[in-house]
Amino acid sequence: MAQTKRELVESALENKKVERVPVGFWFHFVENEDKADAFIDPILSEKNIEGHRTFYEAFKPDFVKLMSDGYFIYPHPAFAAIHSAVDFGKLEPLGKDHPWIEKQVALVKELQKFIKREVFTFYNIFAPARVLEWSLPNYNKTLLGDFIAEDKAAVKRGLDVIAQDISTLAEQIIQEGGADGIYFSVQNIDDSRITKDVYLDVFAPGEQKILQAANRANPNNILHICGYDGHHNDLTWYVNYEVKAYNWAAIVENISLAEGKKIFGGKAVIGGFGNTVDDILAKGDEAAVKAETQRLLAEAGREGILLGADCTVPRGLALERLEWVREAGKK
Repeated sequence: MAQTKRELVESALENKKVERVPVGFWFHFVENEDKADAFIDPILSEKNIEGHRTFYEAFKPDFVKLMSDGYFIYPHPAFAAIHSAVDFGKLEPLGKDHPWIEKQVALVKELQKFIKREVFTFYNIFAPARVLEWSLPNYNKTLLGDFIAEDKAAVKRGLDVIAQDISTLAEQIIQEGGADGIYFSVQNIDDSRITKDVYLDVFAPGEQKILQAANRANPNNILHICGYDGHHNDLTWYVNYEVKAYNWAAIVENISLAEGKKIFGGKAVIGGFGNTVDDILAKGDEAAVKAETQRLLAEAGREGILLGADCTVPRGLALERLEWVREAGKK
């Protein structure tokens, strides 16, 4: 009997043999997703839901990353008054009953109505430092480094408070919303003062707290090391994060699926394709896309591999291109 899509993905996450390599790509369904605010414009949630529905019914993906478009911004009322590390250290959690959490759980429940657990679903959640990038009114690339230099303990406390809320979100998304796990986005901080040692001391504890909460609800969680817009990351900063699978910008980092699998101790890996309009997935003809798929699998093998992209693929990308990958992965 042929494996179902859930069985395919479960086997891939566990590094077991699969009948074919599972495939998953994802789009943003709301314009200017990093600034879109569903609290100001509730119709954004409707657009997000309909975007998922259209994509799911047309492509029938092997697994789905549920997009949190409209909820990137963490609406903490104290953010407008944060001008120093001391201010940041005085944050208190929003709490589990805050609409920012409740509305996202409701979003996932609505998406599950048409997905019906036919495939694994992973909800998109960002690390506290990434949340700050979109949410603090005065955010700039040096702000976190400046705050750490001023009062590291206060920064750690502020990040921990945000991590508490995101941990609650992760648990409720899985336990109440029905997602199978989270797709957790992290990124090295673009500031030379924030070295690996500083990152592991200040940022990693909150990120790992969130993963611990998600793992308590369901251990099928994915870590995304975001290389969006050419951002470079040192993947080794995340080798001790407890997840089932890793996804990173293979093209940006020039680290293949096979190499990444070694870095992450043999755990399952996701990706392989570039996600820009200049990459093979978007520009290559059918023969080129299929040849690249076969090349990736010849190099990385077929166990513990899920084919996808570095990050979100361009809006309007023809779904037949994604199907070419799936077809080539069957051989």
